[in-house]
Amino acid sequence: MAEVRVQEGESLENALRRFKRKVQQEDIIKEVKRHSFYLKPGEKRRAKEALARKRNRKKARKEQD
Repeated sequence: MAEVRVQEGESLENALRRFKRKVQQEDIIKEVKRHSFYLKPGEKRRAKEALARKRNRKKARKEQD
């Protein structure tokens, strides 16, 4: 759970910026999106394999340059 306390003399914009950074670091948004809908185990596996293929292609392209 991301929590940011507004410090004395700190602007609300700065506190909001710190909050956004903390949420991003803790991968809260990614977790919410992952739980927003159900994937069958087979679909989850195929998606994971597709991401792995994409990563490998990107890595191979990077090594080629």
